[in-house]
Amino acid sequence: MMSEIVHVVKVGIADMNVVKAPYVIRTCGLGSCVGVVVYDLAKEVAGMAHVMLPDSSLAKSEQMNVAKYADTAIEELIRRVIGSGGRNGHLKAKMAGGAQMFQFRTGTTDMMRIGPRNVEAVREQLQRFRIPIVAEDVGGSSGRTIEFHPKTGILLIRTVNQGVREM
Repeated sequence: MMSEIVHVVKVGIADMNVVKAPYVIRTCGLGSCVGVVVYDLAKEVAGMAHVMLPDSSLAKSEQMNVAKYADTAIEELIRRVIGSGGRNGHLKAKMAGGAQMFQFRTGTTDMMRIGPRNVEAVREQLQRFRIPIVAEDVGGSSGRTIEFHPKTGILLIRTVNQGVREM
């Protein structure tokens, strides 16, 4: 029996990309970052963003990377998925990451809660564009790698020391 060759498109940190089946899309190194997938299952198209920070008002340079911030990444990701054949009103989302990677003994400020703040910001943006989150694996304190299959709508999540889950 011949095994199927899987073509993987990688998404780097603070980056985004869009694929159509049979391609799959993957991002690694999700600690406090959030990996968000926006997809149209019937059209077998999906986009993934690796969001580092919640809010682009934190941007310091004029050359802003839209994929880096939840408030700019989600809007651009939706635009790209629709540009590749996805249909507004048929889009769904899955997300993973947003871990609290470091434990602080004293006075945890809001700035240190970057993982939970990323998760909240991504949720807000998806809600703003009326895209339902159909599955999520967020929080905790472990890093994750995620891989999305636009043909099946399955998100594979590899969590450090916990193996692989499907959602």
